[in-house]
Amino acid sequence: MQFLQIIKMIIEETDMAGKRKPTHPGEILREDVIKPLNLTVTEAAKRLGITRKTLSALLNCRAGMSSEMALRVARSTGTTPESWLFCRRNLICGMQRIKILPSNHFKWK
Repeated sequence: MQFLQIIKMIIEETDMAGKRKPTHPGEILREDVIKPLNLTVTEAAKRLGITRKTLSALLNCRAGMSSEMALRVARSTGTTPESWLFCRRNLICGMQRIKILPSNHFKWK
């Protein structure tokens, strides 16, 4: 499955009334890029020009996707930085939705 199709599926799932937490960009990178290529974290980090510790934090959802990281990942995967930052935005908005807006919080008349 192509990366952009995966992103589209994630967006569609996320838009389903906030019923599921959006997927972290690190998880997408781990499951849809690094694992299929049979890369180790160390090998992937070298290719991205970052430390293993930095990549590990991203892949294990302990760190966010920075603009710089989005550029590095996009360059290495043939995608766009915007697609990775879009995933980050969806995650942040989704987490805020879950945290501060219960489903019946606002009712517009």
